[in-house]
Amino acid sequence: MAQRPFVLDVTGGDVQAEGARLRALGEVVRVELPGGVGVWAVTSPTLLRELLMDPRVSKDGTRHWAAWTGGEIAEDWPLRLWVSVRNMFTAYGEDHRRLRSIVAGAFTARRTEAMRPVIERIVGGLLDTIAAAPPGEPVDLRSLYANPVPVEVICRLFGVPEDKRKTIRGAVDTVFDTTATPEEAMANTTTIYTTFGELVAEKRRSPGDDLTSALIEAQEGALDEVELVDTLLLLLTAGHETTVNLLDQAITALLTHPDQRELVLTGQRSWNDVIEETLRWQAPVPYLPLRFAVEEIALAGGGTIPKGDAVLAAYAAAGRDPEYYGDGADDFDITRELKQHLAFGHGVHHCLGAPLARLEARIALPALFDRFPGMTLAEPVSALTPVHSFLSNGHTRIPVLLG
Repeated sequence: MAQRPFVLDVTGGDVQAEGARLRALGEVVRVELPGGVGVWAVTSPTLLRELLMDPRVSKDGTRHWAAWTGGEIAEDWPLRLWVSVRNMFTAYGEDHRRLRSIVAGAFTARRTEAMRPVIERIVGGLLDTIAAAPPGEPVDLRSLYANPVPVEVICRLFGVPEDKRKTIRGAVDTVFDTTATPEEAMANTTTIYTTFGELVAEKRRSPGDDLTSALIEAQEGALDEVELVDTLLLLLTAGHETTVNLLDQAITALLTHPDQRELVLTGQRSWNDVIEETLRWQAPVPYLPLRFAVEEIALAGGGTIPKGDAVLAAYAAAGRDPEYYGDGADDFDITRELKQHLAFGHGVHHCLGAPLARLEARIALPALFDRFPGMTLAEPVSALTPVHSFLSNGHTRIPVLLG
């Protein structure tokens, strides 16, 4: 393990190059988060799977992170919300089983498949809007398509009224913006709890056929008020950020890899191949904070993770590990046989919304390329800039000419 902490780039300027440097330092690397907070980044997909399944690894920092329980983490730490929330994302053991079981019913295969016509209508409407753009002028597929598809889906699923959608999306952007100042992060936390508190109050007054109302109905005896609001925060945040970046990166990959695009458009490869390879090649969430060692963990390759230390899952680095995927790990190749990845997590914390994210992509991607088969990037790929985050892996915009 590296002795001197590797300082992560809070801007997320090049998460893949950074991942390669981390892998070169070892499977477990001491890194520094914003605010000088030290954690262990795990870059090996094999080791990461083992740790994600290990009962000695917790997600409850309020119980198992020594720096947190010892008062070393500042109240204005920009990433504090990732630890302080009380929902299944930060729960451990019986608490996690209780909280996850309440939410699991909302993401059954039948309920997910029932969203298909809703997704198709959202996609069709957005494509009509894009098609109405002035001929020859670039359109931004990040803001006009990759972003609104998942946002509209999750907001309709949870019955979020129109007047709150922009506020919620802005708040989610700031949660993932790791360049935010402590003051901005704290102000955003206030906005989040005000907005979600208002949503709960509205649904209590006028319940509907939506998952927010269903959670409120299930709350009595199962969730306290903080857990209810924090569960909504988790579902509306995780419920679309991953999918936004999945669509963003899949669109960009196909526009910059014409041979791969030809394979899928001619039916030689499936859209599932595109989706799974995109998730491996460009993990939508490059790093996911945080997990914590309940006791000292001895590593097979030598060294230990001390009890009470924090662990950062380095999903982007793991997705390109040449020891696991071979010499072509950096290549976008939908024909590769091994596409297994950790983009949706692993073990008891595997993302419940993964089937919905995949369904959205299976509908949105072919619909886009069928509608605009001559679509090309309007600028060189080198001109595309990443979002300002090491926790979110997408572009600020994807300018294209529709053809």
